[in-house]
Amino acid sequence: MSESKLAGQFFDAAIGLLERVRDEEAPHIAEAGSLIADAVAGGNRLFAFGAGHSSLPAQDVVYRAGGMALMNFLAVPGTVGIDVMPATLGSALERVDGLAGAVLDSSPASDGDVLVIISLSGRNALPVEMAMNARAIGLKVIGVTSVAYAIETKSRHVSGGFLKDHCDVVIDSKIAVGDAELSIDGIDAPFAPASTVVTSAIMQAVMAAAAGELAARGVEPPLLRSGNVDGGHEWNGRVMQEYGDRIFFRH
Repeated sequence: MSESKLAGQFFDAAIGLLERVRDEEAPHIAEAGSLIADAVAGGNRLFAFGAGHSSLPAQDVVYRAGGMALMNFLAVPGTVGIDVMPATLGSALERVDGLAGAVLDSSPASDGDVLVIISLSGRNALPVEMAMNARAIGLKVIGVTSVAYAIETKSRHVSGGFLKDHCDVVIDSKIAVGDAELSIDGIDAPFAPASTVVTSAIMQAVMAAAAGELAARGVEPPLLRSGNVDGGHEWNGRVMQEYGDRIFFRH
């Protein structure tokens, strides 16, 4: 089997997942967009969190051209995974009880804010406790996860629950357990994960829905422009000035 054929099969698999999410999760994506629009219009703040490779879709909506300026990355030191040695430390930290509460207590997140939690499996202590603690202090929680894991695996949290059990809105990424779309004879392990592609698309879809909802309410979405187009820096400077009290990555 040629490499190009495998590449094409991966694209087909990713496109199929994107189409499923588009068709099956549209109501949840719209609901998540409305929650974000409520927070923006109500003077509240937006946060996104993910550990390991789930941090990539969270980072993808923070401080980027065409994105919502108010989206802040909720950082948990060491859990991005590739910024620590050994990389397995990041995975270990996801299973540490109490870490989420300490992070939230020291963050600017408060009642009325929105937190998007991304976790493919949704089974580790960190995302589960992050959702539980966030809702306890009055945040609205949007979970982006694969519901299949809650059916086919066991929770690693003492409660036995998953991320999906502690959210105001759940968006199912449809990713199969194991996150590998391809397998062939001659390669013992399945390969070609699609979760980052699909989850990043979900995040951008949610932000698009939020922008549309704000516009429908007569509120201009606080969007950033590319700094590589004429006038982009001036536009972004104005947005940063106007919403500075809700933008934490700029300090």
